[in-house]
Amino acid sequence: MEYFDDDSMIRRVHREKVVFLYGRRALLMQAAHPLAFAGLMAHTGSMDEPYERLARTARVIQAVVFGPREDADRLTRRVRAMHRRVRGVLPEPAGRFPAGTPYAADDPKLLLWVLATLADSGRVVYERYVAALDRSELDDYWRDYRQVGRLFGLRPSQMPDSLDDYVDRMLAGPDLEVTDVARELAVRIVLHPPVPFAVRPVLELANFVTVGLLPTRLRREYGLRWDPARTLALAGGAEYARRLVVPLLPARLRYAS
Repeated sequence: MEYFDDDSMIRRVHREKVVFLYGRRALLMQAAHPLAFAGLMAHTGSMDEPYERLARTARVIQAVVFGPREDADRLTRRVRAMHRRVRGVLPEPAGRFPAGTPYAADDPKLLLWVLATLADSGRVVYERYVAALDRSELDDYWRDYRQVGRLFGLRPSQMPDSLDDYVDRMLAGPDLEVTDVARELAVRIVLHPPVPFAVRPVLELANFVTVGLLPTRLRREYGLRWDPARTLALAGGAEYARRLVVPLLPARLRYAS
């Protein structure tokens, strides 16, 4: 038995290898919440290994989406146990949160933000590079992610009916603020990691896509440069990929196994 079948929207989205680009955007969105960022720092000790963390998250998501229930249950049970150990207080003010504000990785509000960044980022990359989703498909996609949220410890009543409405409220509200520490570490580590010279062009392309797909507010708070010319270049490249590259890829290159 599996939680999702081949007709589920979450499988349709996450089977596309190009959607793997979603992780870097999601991580930057998560770090924009001061309490989520504090939990991340407490869990990893630093952000010096963000890609290992992304890889672990990706493995759990892939297991939930594509694997048998036993594997999904085992891995998410392990994640919930780790979350219970991650708690503390902010050492200094961050945005609207004063010093001493408690945080916990299993706080439903923080879990929801992390879940929503994953869902929203996957959707954004899919729509840019594969195909647009209509309202019914978007609703089905978020309904699938709500099942993922339940496996991570969220109750149905703690998750909104609409992904778009929730993300819009968060982006317009007071909870998000990119702190100086988050800006320095996230930009340096996520966008400028030490890589071999030969793969730098690939990294620059991934950075271009990541920055371009960030919500405008967060891109501005991270201090990342963007302009209309870059917007046009991103849109043109995405249109080319969506129409002429992705549809013609052989299955072994296009889809995750």
